[in-house]
Amino acid sequence: MALVTTTEMFKKAYDGGYAIGAFNVNNMEIVQGITEAAGELKSPLILQVSAGARKYANHTYLVKLVEAALIENDIPIALHLDHGADFDICKSCIDGGFTSVMIDGSHHSFEDNIALTKKVVEYAHSKGVVVEGELGQLAGIEDDVKVSDADASYTHPDEVEEFVSRTGVDSLAIAIGTSHGAFKFKPGQKPQLRFDILDEVSKRLPGFPIVLHGASSVSQEYVKIIQENGGNLADAIGIPEDMLRRAAKSAVCKINIDSDLRLAMTAGVRQVLFNKPEVFDPREYLKVGRQYVKDLVAHKITEVLGSDGKA
Repeated sequence: MALVTTTEMFKKAYDGGYAIGAFNVNNMEIVQGITEAAGELKSPLILQVSAGARKYANHTYLVKLVEAALIENDIPIALHLDHGADFDICKSCIDGGFTSVMIDGSHHSFEDNIALTKKVVEYAHSKGVVVEGELGQLAGIEDDVKVSDADASYTHPDEVEEFVSRTGVDSLAIAIGTSHGAFKFKPGQKPQLRFDILDEVSKRLPGFPIVLHGASSVSQEYVKIIQENGGNLADAIGIPEDMLRRAAKSAVCKINIDSDLRLAMTAGVRQVLFNKPEVFDPREYLKVGRQYVKDLVAHKITEVLGSDGKA
């Protein structure tokens, strides 16, 4: 099976009341853990690559790892650029085999965001690639994305129709209270997604796929493992999974998950190295990290996204 775009995935997800998981990949073990879980559960899948991941692992290596996953797993997989900062990186990924790209012009003015997004859309569509745009800014830090709480802003529903019609984007990331990175909320602080904004956006864009970034739940299971095995990781609270389930049943067709994967991989590696300091074979600790990633993804697919059996 070849890589696919998200067009058919999102149509089925919207009509079926579930979401597709968009999982960030950085190395072979993470790709394996994600795709093995999705393959066994017959779930469609989006593997996404950030600018930081391209710098770390190299564009070509990542594309070939995803192509290998296609051979091993009979499920539809889209390869997506996460948070493309400019036209050039989007063009590089489009020309380099990606089937979907995100152009993040959310830090620009409304008009400049439209102009940049439209330029990417025109090139991508000419190559058969789909585009995700963004309105509103999420707070937090993740790879090259750094937005302070003061600069974060919710999406304005009165802008979405004009943005989509003038740019021609295929999906839209909105800001309703999620946050990038693992440390989203302090203990005692109650996370709350703005479902009123989501509902209003959905009314203004009927049938149109919406995307949630910064949607890791910060699994306390993995936080605890890290803390118990020598990790100096402060307590943190992510987005409650019941809120994400509610979003997945609405117009949200794509939910991004990155920090949870990092926590799972780190928990597995740290657990082995802390308890077996004599270990020097990377296969021993990466194997456990890969299994934790697989377990996490299986949980997200069945308990949050609802995409199992939808491949």
